[in-house]
Amino acid sequence: MKTNNTRGSLPNPSIAEMLHFPIREKRMPVLFIGHGSPMNAIENNEFTDYWNQLGRSIDTPTAVLVISAHWLTRGTTKVTAMSAPKTIHDFGGFPQALFDVQYPALGSPELAMETQKIIKGTAVELDHDWGMDHGTWSVVKHMYPEANIPVIQLSIDYAKPSAYHYKLAGELMELRRRGVLIIGSGNMVHNLRIMDWSQINTANYGFDWAKESNEILKSKILSKSHNDLMNYQLLGAAVQLAIPTPDHYYPLMYILALQLANEEVELFNDKYVAGSLTMTSLKIG
Repeated sequence: MKTNNTRGSLPNPSIAEMLHFPIREKRMPVLFIGHGSPMNAIENNEFTDYWNQLGRSIDTPTAVLVISAHWLTRGTTKVTAMSAPKTIHDFGGFPQALFDVQYPALGSPELAMETQKIIKGTAVELDHDWGMDHGTWSVVKHMYPEANIPVIQLSIDYAKPSAYHYKLAGELMELRRRGVLIIGSGNMVHNLRIMDWSQINTANYGFDWAKESNEILKSKILSKSHNDLMNYQLLGAAVQLAIPTPDHYYPLMYILALQLANEEVELFNDKYVAGSLTMTSLKIG
């Protein structure tokens, strides 16, 4: 293998071989997207309008890596490695038009293998069965409607705590230099069991505890208090209602872990839905 004077600036020799994903002068940003209802996939609203704007304003990525709240594995972390991932309709009770959606973006076996290499803290399995769940395609289809950017997913080991996911995510930092757009897709406030469905069409309708918890979480994000966010169980009763289970919260850990010391956070889509869900999202970089 040839060596060069810049080799010492790279954290890992294998990364220098990422020929499909050369180093860029500018790091890609990272995104946490509150994805909300699957219906956002086929609707045009203020949330999807912003996703579309993001796709047009961010430098075109070489590929997209998504950590979705809807791909939970236990005792293992997986990365999709097929060349043509299927569109997974992982929901029920919605109109046929939603089930008819196909998002035909290619996968990237090359990026999957490189992701497997650069994660040292745990063994990562190459997956050829999953595809793209709605936490991924409902967002990315608005950002890249031509489906011309390769997309892969990294699963969430649901048996592990927040600190584990934060540490694992930090190992993905080099991908930002390689033109890969990393997206965490979930919801910061996500309690479907007590949603007020009668208010589903009322703009920005939030319960008092949802507003309180959202403000607490945003304050911690903006002050870079990542340890507090990893230990969200200690942030009070409102946050406990906001995060009854951590599946939609864990994707946030991946994005915060990729924040550099000099990078600030841009909040967007900071709205409430049906009382107990927020679409609050953030862009770093």
